[in-house]
Amino acid sequence: MSFPTDSPHTQERPQRDRLGPVMRTVLSDKRAVVGAVVVVSIIVLAVFAPYLAPSESQTTYDLLQPPNSYSEGDFDLDGTTEVIWHPLGTDSQGKDILTELIYGARISLLVAFATVGFALLVGTAIGMLAGYYRGWIDSLLMRYIDLMWAFPEIVLAVAIIAVSGGVGIVPVIIAIGFGFVDDFARLVRGEVLKTREEPYVMAARAVGMRPRRVMFREILPNVTGTILVQVTLLIPIAILWEAGLSFIGMGVSPNTPTWGLLLADGRQFLHEAWWISVLPGLAILVTVLSFTLVGEGLREAFDVSEREVHDI
Repeated sequence: MSFPTDSPHTQERPQRDRLGPVMRTVLSDKRAVVGAVVVVSIIVLAVFAPYLAPSESQTTYDLLQPPNSYSEGDFDLDGTTEVIWHPLGTDSQGKDILTELIYGARISLLVAFATVGFALLVGTAIGMLAGYYRGWIDSLLMRYIDLMWAFPEIVLAVAIIAVSGGVGIVPVIIAIGFGFVDDFARLVRGEVLKTREEPYVMAARAVGMRPRRVMFREILPNVTGTILVQVTLLIPIAILWEAGLSFIGMGVSPNTPTWGLLLADGRQFLHEAWWISVLPGLAILVTVLSFTLVGEGLREAFDVSEREVHDI
């Protein structure tokens, strides 16, 4: 049996040189660009919430004030009463809705990014090991993934939160993250099974490169595009999960401003104060749609780039 004699670093790695074409394709997709602008705007709002929010979180005013209303705040130093504008109204506890939405974006994005990051690390490690070594290692790891796949994700999340002993940001991250591990593991395993037979990977093994080095220097960079697309598509799902768990009381602490808690708080006031539930619902809709547009744009861009590479 003969092996490629060239150094693995001189072999063709088609997927590593696709960043330029991918970016051009994404920038030509108006939907992806709009989604990216909205996503960046929401991230900026979340990061600079203390400076951009009209008031401090947990500050209370008049109850159930409609959008574009005013209420009296604290006395100024000169003895006059401060008038507070509520562009989106207040909730049943007198909290400014706009402030709660901005601070709620922090929690939703924090949970989403941390959740997907956790699932990415664990799932990618499982998929890399299973796809590269195959054999009994592949069978053992995939049976574990199949076991996780057998449980409905929401049931698995609720069970993990119950076992952890209470609500909070960390239990929610772990609960949702475990539900996403199998998505990354199956995806990465399939990509590794294809990539490990490429000439440059075979050359790397032939010259005695260690398996860990082959996996992380030769294979992983060439499946990064697929993983990135999966990340952008799972982030909006994580946002929906966090909102859903908070809505049913299994999410973060009740004193933490989240979009899901706002939805839950406003469901009993739909007839007299519709804005409490409708506005956070719209925030969730816009955020999820924007991330989805970015993910779809990236997926199409990588597909187009891959076809161009194979046509060369």
